[in-house]
Amino acid sequence: MTNAPQEPQSSKFDGVSISRLAHAGLLSAGLAVGLLHGPAIAHEAKADLAQVRAATIHARSLPIKPVAVVHRVKTPAVTARFALPPIFEAAVEPEHEPALSAEMQRVRDWVTSSYRVSDDVIEPVLVQAEDSARKAGVDPILLVAMMAVESSFNPRAQSRAGAQGLMQVIPRYHKDKIGKDAPKDALFDPLFNVEVGTLVLVEGLRRFGSLQAALQYYGGARNDPAARYSKKVLALKQRIKAAARSDDA
Repeated sequence: MTNAPQEPQSSKFDGVSISRLAHAGLLSAGLAVGLLHGPAIAHEAKADLAQVRAATIHARSLPIKPVAVVHRVKTPAVTARFALPPIFEAAVEPEHEPALSAEMQRVRDWVTSSYRVSDDVIEPVLVQAEDSARKAGVDPILLVAMMAVESSFNPRAQSRAGAQGLMQVIPRYHKDKIGKDAPKDALFDPLFNVEVGTLVLVEGLRRFGSLQAALQYYGGARNDPAARYSKKVLALKQRIKAAARSDDA
């Protein structure tokens, strides 16, 4: 086995010792020169040695400063617990438009009066319904009607078949839409439930081509020749639309 290369030993000399070593080296060099060239350069060598002695005495008089050793210590991240000073805040806050459209604001009023749901609870749900409907290309009031039929706007609703949340999505049938990393109770989050429920409706539209067939698919009643589920949802949708058109709703 070849020998592993040895690492150079660290120097054990401080600043003064190094100056002494340099002095000794120069002295040895001066002696060698004197022996080789004889008395002709002795005077010059003596002068050089005098300069070395003077430099050595000066070096000894200098203070030796210790070398600072930096220890790298990992410190945990600190989360700010205090609000930023007012100087960091915007001088003028921008005006925000209402989160709901005018039509959806009237839908909100109808839902709160018809189902005894507070504004604070239902408004974020309706905002999500408008957003999901816009992405899917469907009427947001259709989603509202589906929520009303499925759960009467109860986000904790759960059926014997395992359907969960506002739009009564059955997790085992729609794992691809829920995501493998979602917690088991993810569908009890009202906003997430609306997102997933909209995806189920869109899947039905793509697979079967018509809104009635998609609604029957959603309601698990594709074999119903009377299409009662879709008719119930669409009738409620028209009722909600009529209420939203009325200023007194």
